[in-house]
Amino acid sequence: MVAQKILNPRHQNIFRATVNHYISTAEPVGSKTLVEEYDFQVSSATIRNVMGKLEKAGFLYQPHISAGRVPSDSGYRFYVDELVTPNSQTRKRASQTLQEQTAAEYWGLEATLQRATQILATLSGYIALITVPHQNHARLRYLQLLPLGDQKVMMIVVTDSYQPQSLSLTLDCDPDELEILSNFLNHHLQGRSLQEIASLDPQALDEDFHHCQLLLETILGKIAQIVPNTIATPILVRGISEVLRQPEFSQIEQLQTLLHLLEAKQEQLLPVVFSGLPGDRPTLIHIGTENPLEPMKTCALISTYYYQEKTPVGSVAVLGPTRMFYENAIALVEATADYLSENLKAAF
Repeated sequence: MVAQKILNPRHQNIFRATVNHYISTAEPVGSKTLVEEYDFQVSSATIRNVMGKLEKAGFLYQPHISAGRVPSDSGYRFYVDELVTPNSQTRKRASQTLQEQTAAEYWGLEATLQRATQILATLSGYIALITVPHQNHARLRYLQLLPLGDQKVMMIVVTDSYQPQSLSLTLDCDPDELEILSNFLNHHLQGRSLQEIASLDPQALDEDFHHCQLLLETILGKIAQIVPNTIATPILVRGISEVLRQPEFSQIEQLQTLLHLLEAKQEQLLPVVFSGLPGDRPTLIHIGTENPLEPMKTCALISTYYYQEKTPVGSVAVLGPTRMFYENAIALVEATADYLSENLKAAF
C-alpha cells in the first residue's frame, strides 16, 4: 500500500495518536499536545515535522491557519484499514447486554429488532440503523387452514418477520381434511422462504397428496400473492438524540437534511445500508465523501449483514460523524448482527 511506504512506524504512531486525540476531544491537535500527552520521547519540532509530512500526504489538514491538525477522510480511511482493531471487550459486553435485555420474555422478531436498534444506539452513541427483513426472505413459521362454510376457507400464514396474514380461498374439503392438509403443508413448508414456496411445484411436495394437486396449486398460488405485494423494506432508526450531542451536528441545516434522509427518504438510504458487501470483508465502512448521498458526506457509516442460515436478510449499521470511535463502533455493529443471526437461527 502506498500509504505504508509514506508512513514509517514513527509516522504511524504519531498519526494514530493524532487521530485518537481528535476523536476524543473534537479539537484540532498540535505538536505540543502530542509531546505533553504521549510518550514519544522526541522533540516538538520532530513531531511538527512529521505532522507536516502527514498533511502533505493528505492524511491531515488544518481547518484554520493557526489551528492544529485534524484527520481527513483519506486519513480516516488509512486509520480504519491499517491501524484499527475492533475492541473485543466491547463486543463481548454488547453481546451480554443484548442477551440480558431480551432474555426476560419471548420477543418476536419485530420487537427484537426494535430493541436491538435501541441498544445499539445507546451503546454506540450514534444513530443505529437496522433493516427489517424483506418479505421475500421471510420464512414460514406456521400455516393453518380454517373452514368458514360453503367451501370457503381462511388460510392464516405466520412468518418469522411479520404479523399473521390471512387469505381467503375456495377449497372443497371437510374440516378433517383441512387439518390433515394443514399438517402436511407445515411439515413440508415450515422454515422455507415465501419466495421459495411461491415457486414450488405441487407435484414435488409428496406423492401421497398427488390427488390433491389442484388444492396445493391453489394454496401455493395464494402464498405467492404475499410476495409481490410487500412494501419497501423499512429501516428502524434510533439514536438521533445521541448524535445531537456531537459538535459536528450543531449546524441546523446539515442536521435537517440528515433527518429528512432518515425519516422521509429511506428508499434512497436502503441501497446504501443494505449494499453488497465484499465476501472476504463482512463489515463495510463508508467514510465522509465515500458516502453516495449528500447528507451523509460528513458522516461515517459502518454496516454489516445479519443472516438467516447462510442468507443475508438484513443489515445492521451505525451512522455518526467521521470522528467516530471506530474500534468500538465496529465491534458493536458486528456483535448486534451476530446476535440477530443467532436469534433467527434459534427460531427454527
